Amino acid sequence: MKLFLTERRNTSTHLVQIAMIFLLSLGSLGIVGGSFFLRKASNNTGETETITNTTRYGEIRNQIWSNKKQIKHFPHEIAEDATNVRLAYSPGLQQGSYLQLRMKQRPEKIKKVLLKYREIAKHKYRGGNTNDHANLPNGVPTTFFYTSDAQESFPNTYEILVLNAENRGTPGFKWNHGDSYGVAIDISASEIVYWAEAW
Repeated sequence: MKLFLTERRNTSTHLVQIAMIFLLSLGSLGIVGGSFFLRKASNNTGETETITNTTRYGEIRNQIWSNKKQIKHFPHEIAEDATNVRLAYSPGLQQGSYLQLRMKQRPEKIKKVLLKYREIAKHKYRGGNTNDHANLPNGVPTTFFYTSDAQESFPNTYEILVLNAENRGTPGFKWNHGDSYGVAIDISASEIVYWAEAW
């Protein structure tokens, strides 16, 4: 009888241990799974990924970017003779959205485009970035050099031509909302950067 009770006690102890291991395993899975979904959710609401795949340019220009007025100066498609083509697009769920297309083209084509946009530009800057330009007297926000490999400012070889900039800010907090668009052209490198920003 004593042996039977000892075996029964050992069996129930083993069952309790197995149940505890099972419950701890379920709890661990719940914690791991929950943290995965929380991280996924925070990534979706935080910073957005910048799209740099140039094959998506047509889709972004023609279907995704909603305000067509801001990108009407962008080419409908990337020219076949264009080289060193770079794309940077961010839908900007919480921050501003931007689209930038950079390419190298024949010098005569770049000169022609430069003359065209110089004539209609509302603001003109030499090098720098949006913070530099907005902080100048009568300055307006422009863009950062998103299609650059290493820097956020355009070198002084670039002429930044603002085709339009609209302040949608509130009184006392100018430019907290708005948009701007234009081109940045480096005649010496035979490069053009089309840009549009909305925030």
